[in-house]
This record gives sequence, C-alpha cells and structure tokens, in this order.
Amino acid sequence: MTGVSIAAKREWNAVLDKFQMNIESCTKYPFGEYFTTEIKGESVIFYRCGVRKVNSSAATQYMIDHFNLKKIIVAGTCAGIDDKFKPLDIFIPNKAVQYDCTVKEQEPLIKDSFTVSFDMDLSGSNVLTGTIGTADKAVVMWKDYLELKENNITIADTESAAISYICKANNVESIIIKGISDFPTNEQETSNEEQLNSFITNIPIIMNKIVDEYLPLALKATVKYN
Repeated sequence: MTGVSIAAKREWNAVLDKFQMNIESCTKYPFGEYFTTEIKGESVIFYRCGVRKVNSSAATQYMIDHFNLKKIIVAGTCAGIDDKFKPLDIFIPNKAVQYDCTVKEQEPLIKDSFTVSFDMDLSGSNVLTGTIGTADKAVVMWKDYLELKENNITIADTESAAISYICKANNVESIIIKGISDFPTNEQETSNEEQLNSFITNIPIIMNKIVDEYLPLALKATVKYN
C-alpha cells in the first residue's frame, strides 16, 4: 500500500473536498485522520500528519509500522524561494534538506547527514525539480527567505525533508510533490497578510492538480536514495 501524507489542515480539507468526503468519514489516529481509497487500481491511504517535523516524522513512522507502507508520497503546498518560478508551479524535488539542524554561525547551514537525495524514474515525464528545504520555522520573514535563496533552495516547507529522512531509515520509497502557494514578502515594504492570502487562495488549486495530474505519476514511479 502507498501512503499519501498531508500536513496542513487546509490542505487536508481540500483533499477531503476533492474526494467528496467529510471528517466524520475518516478514521482517527494519534496524529490526525486517515482514509483509504483506490487510484488507478492501487490501494492508497491518505493521512494527515500535522505540520512541523516532530508531528510529521512520528505520523510517518506510525503509518509505516501499522500499514506496512512501501511508498509514501508527500503532497502539499510550499513557499517559493527561487524566483525563476511562480505560484502554482508544481515540483517533484530531487533533494530534500533540513536547514535548522546546525549552529549556522559556526557550521554550514545544510549538513549532508540531514540531506536526502533521490534518483527517480518518472517514465520520462518533464517535471520541475530542485531542492526543498525543511525547518520547523516557516519561511515568513524576508531575512529567512534571502538566506535560503543564497543557499540554492528552490522551495521550502515544514515537513517534507523530515518525512523523507524517516522513509529512508525504514527503506521505504518517498516522493515529494509540492506546489508553490506563495512567496515571502519583505515585511518592511508589504504586509505579510498578502502572503497569507495567497497561501489560502492557492491551496485547493494546488491540491486538486496534485491529485489529478501528479499522484498517478508518483504511484508508478520508482525511487532510489543516493
């Protein structure tokens, strides 16, 4: 069985709407809810893992242990960092890094020991890729955005790299599918409310596109860790 991990509650609600479900029809577990369905003849369990690294890591281990998952697809939204791209662009990253695991005043921002690199067979599909950065602190402040941009981060969130780290430790394939919901704004020039509004508006658009166009691709793909 394949698991599809959803972090934020708004993302989860968008998926429930997509499958014409409500929260009462889901099964509760310690970190949220889950439901099972079939996509292209394959059994899939969608589960809400919660935001930030501790919740998402614990939920991932729970699901691997209880459902013997062979692959986990991390689906959701992210902040855009590389300004060559734009909101609603969808990525399947080939590298996931955790950038809050070092004393950055004395060490590199990103350590290899907390990095997961992927070698994916996506059947020749032309998808956007790059590096996703994960930290418990969401990218809202402009100085954080500039720091990630300087370190060649393409997109950023609060759970993906942690989930892939747990999957690799369990020898479970993982694929990340993330759509840019918003870009950070300079709080000295523009209110952060603009970023929040973009995030809320774009969530259902991104989640619908991921389910319709990218999940079937990810279900067929094979993944190896470098």
